Amino acid sequence: MSTADLAGAIAPTDPGPARPPSPARPSGARTTRGPRPASAPSGLLALAAAAVLAVLAVPAGPAAAAAPVAPAAACTAGTGPYQRELEAHLRRPVDGVQSPADCAAVREFQRGNRIEPADGYAGLATYRTMVAVAARPAPNAAGGCPVRAHRVTCVDMARQLLWVQSGKRVVFDPVPIRTGRDDQETRPGWHEVYWRSIDHKSTLYDDAPMPYAQFFDGGQALHGRPGDLYAHGGSAGCVNLSVPDAARLWDLLDEGDAVYVWGTKPGTED
Repeated sequence: MSTADLAGAIAPTDPGPARPPSPARPSGARTTRGPRPASAPSGLLALAAAAVLAVLAVPAGPAAAAAPVAPAAACTAGTGPYQRELEAHLRRPVDGVQSPADCAAVREFQRGNRIEPADGYAGLATYRTMVAVAARPAPNAAGGCPVRAHRVTCVDMARQLLWVQSGKRVVFDPVPIRTGRDDQETRPGWHEVYWRSIDHKSTLYDDAPMPYAQFFDGGQALHGRPGDLYAHGGSAGCVNLSVPDAARLWDLLDEGDAVYVWGTKPGTED
């Protein structure tokens, strides 16, 4: 038997696609049939089947061991100063006391919002981010920032949030900020971006970096703050953002854009 005949003998018995109906044959026409192909001897079929089964029965060797999955590190951070606020936001039982489940939920929130360290501790940075996340669906629900047909950068000092709206449409989602500390408060009211300096250094505070600076009132500007955004209780009057947020705001705004500041920063009440 040829190699082709042996391959045909051990091939699966797939019937193949349905055969189309034969065209109608004119009355009286004769059909010429070709020679019927020879059937493989039954003994040969049995030998081929046994060979296939023998091949299938050979073990393929030990399976590659699955890579071990490292267990999640235990979350051990203690109770934070904003424990109740985070518990309420994350729909945990609100008791103000950290539990392992609370810690894991806070840590997951931190990871999802790129907060470092993501250790499950309900500290100031996590709380400020939580306020911004909670405000995203409708940051101007209370109507504190006037709606105008043009673009307005809204600086809410009470919630320490900044967003940008054009009409009623939010074009820059709320982000956490740091405004002026007591006796150096950010000046409220209407302002306008009058000068921009992408790699600015402070001329008043020892060349302190002020990346993506957009000045709106004298020496007060919207700008990025490298390092801890929340250190020292407040700025010297500027509106500080994280550097990535300041870079995104730089790409959006231009000279002549309106800035509206209102409210009172917590801790600066007279």
